[in-house]
Amino acid sequence: MTPVSGLHARLRAETAATHAALERDLGWDARVATLSGYRDLLARFHGFHAAYEPAIAEALREPGFFEERRRIDWLSADLRHLGLDAAAIGRLPRVATPRIAGPAAALGTLYVLEGSTLGGQVIGRRVAALHGLDERTGCAYYRVEGSAQARCGRASARASTA
Repeated sequence: MTPVSGLHARLRAETAATHAALERDLGWDARVATLSGYRDLLARFHGFHAAYEPAIAEALREPGFFEERRRIDWLSADLRHLGLDAAAIGRLPRVATPRIAGPAAALGTLYVLEGSTLGGQVIGRRVAALHGLDERTGCAYYRVEGSAQARCGRASARASTA
């Protein structure tokens, strides 16, 4: 086992409970069945990212690395498309600001968020099929990063076979 795959295995093992809790508690399929349910789900994610993204950035202290991984702007754009104005978005509830103890904890947290991107592709396809939304019309949070992730994965696969 290479050091990278060992690290990946450790991250996967140490974050498995968090992944399972998110899947269990979110109930995403029922939530996205209606546009109002979908909007409410995005509002919850907005409250999460509004608290976690600054905490991750502060703990990492590597702005170039983290900036392209932020999702709060996509969530805000989707919520505006679904009828919330900037003032309403600013009033959305937020989770408590987490205490992330340093770069290692920040990377673990980021690993969970990045992993959710892969699952988000499934949700994005479901939302698109149900409501006809895409990355320009209310589904950027799920569709834009998934597309970038897929392109990145294909490029990595090509590079590794070259």
